[in-house]
Amino acid sequence: MSALVLVVEDEPKLAALVCDYLHAAGYRTECLADGLQAVARLRGGPPPAAVVLDLMLPGLDGLEVCRAVRAFSDLPILISSARVEELDRLLGLELGADDYLCKPFSPRELVARVKALLRRAQGRLAPPTLVPVGGGFWVDEAGQRIVWQEQALGLTPVEFRLLRQLLTHPGRVFERAQLLDLIHEDFRDVSDRVVDSHIKNIRRKLATLEPPQSCISSVYGVGYRCDWA
Repeated sequence: MSALVLVVEDEPKLAALVCDYLHAAGYRTECLADGLQAVARLRGGPPPAAVVLDLMLPGLDGLEVCRAVRAFSDLPILISSARVEELDRLLGLELGADDYLCKPFSPRELVARVKALLRRAQGRLAPPTLVPVGGGFWVDEAGQRIVWQEQALGLTPVEFRLLRQLLTHPGRVFERAQLLDLIHEDFRDVSDRVVDSHIKNIRRKLATLEPPQSCISSVYGVGYRCDWA
């Protein structure tokens, strides 16, 4: 059966257009126009493979939907919004979105981004193969997981790629632009401040480990470095 994409969009014509293009690409779709309904659907129904999420929704705005979903699921989320300010994009990524597409957008580009998110998420379904990278961390490349002392971090695909890069090159300083090239491979128009948002999320998740871990160091004016012992 083809993958199901949940489209949460309150503009009927745009929702229909997005669904038409996703259908043409071989996906099944389900549409909702309300943020509260979207959270209830994701909590109670069979999970979709990915979510295309508008920000300006009735009931509950898209940022709050993203925050609520990330409390119980790591499914891929693509935000699509007319809010083009950098702050809005950073907020969406900080709350756990995997990608952000500004309106007006090309439906073909949206489909390409959904395909990219699903390819990365598919790897997490493969049998785990843990490879030690030092500092007590293990990387499961196929499953896109990072584990520390049997504790798996709940990382989004972007966060996985960032943390994997830092862990596998301990002591090396990566500029923000280098990390941006790593995590955003196609159709991107974002600043290197996006990297800071993702690093903030990763640090917060590392802090939930027992005992908390703090292996990412900031290098002022340059970027980030992994300093595990």
